[in-house]
Amino acid sequence: MKLFVFGLGYTALQFIHLYGHRFTSVGGTVRSVEKAKALVVEGIQACRFDGKDFDPAILQHLEQSEVLLISAAPAEGRDPALEQFAEAIAAAPGLRWVGYLSTVGVYGDAGGGWVDEGTPPNPASARARQRIEAERQWLDLGASAPFAVQIFRLAGIYGPGRNALMKVADGTAKRIVKPGQVFNRIHTEDIAQVLMASTERPSRNAIYNVADDEPGPPQDVIAYAAELLGREPPPEIPFEEANQTPMARAFYEDNKRVRNMRIKSDLGVKLRYPTYRDGLQGLLQAGEAASVRKP
Repeated sequence: MKLFVFGLGYTALQFIHLYGHRFTSVGGTVRSVEKAKALVVEGIQACRFDGKDFDPAILQHLEQSEVLLISAAPAEGRDPALEQFAEAIAAAPGLRWVGYLSTVGVYGDAGGGWVDEGTPPNPASARARQRIEAERQWLDLGASAPFAVQIFRLAGIYGPGRNALMKVADGTAKRIVKPGQVFNRIHTEDIAQVLMASTERPSRNAIYNVADDEPGPPQDVIAYAAELLGREPPPEIPFEEANQTPMARAFYEDNKRVRNMRIKSDLGVKLRYPTYRDGLQGLLQAGEAASVRKP
């Protein structure tokens, strides 16, 4: 199989790191020539695409690709891959699977209640509204195409280099407390195995929640990371008093618990890290934040 990715960012590169050997070739897009050159050295056929201007080699990649992963976010209310390449994607002769990485943010606020793939989206932010519109456009493209389009709604992403252990270690962790607030999370290894399982079982117009088994308060994650590192957790800060960016505060506007049964029943996935505790323990054992562990 030949894989092409729109948006070779953190999550997509983690997928390639774990499963790139399953593909006969791996290519994708980045926004700068410098990053493209760096990835080519790693064996990834990277092409520049900044949302408007693009390397013409992308068209050749699309013509040859069998698996297409969309990891790039909407920009200025539009999906850049669809805007520039919808016709080329629809006409790709060997394409059999398209996966679009979205977010559980499309469900909006459920007051701490449970949501699943059958819950009607109710996006509260402009970013989430753009995501649900992009989902609709990709599903519309797949409805009349020979390939299967799948939507993956991701919970809070963490993994190597991006996790609570690193935040505690570098002193940036904050234990912000908003009573009743919970989040789901998902380790990049589990995202990757969900995507790989789906490529082996394409399902037209399928939507999957990609989340862990245990939604929990964000302050508990920081406290557990500090415990693993043998450090004192940072003090609790009431949400109303926390100095946060508008984007960070927006995450706290949605309060919900995300069910993930479909990835298990339809794709046969068994999460490697079903809770944040499992995930942080695994990262610690892999050497994450090793230089700051307490003797």
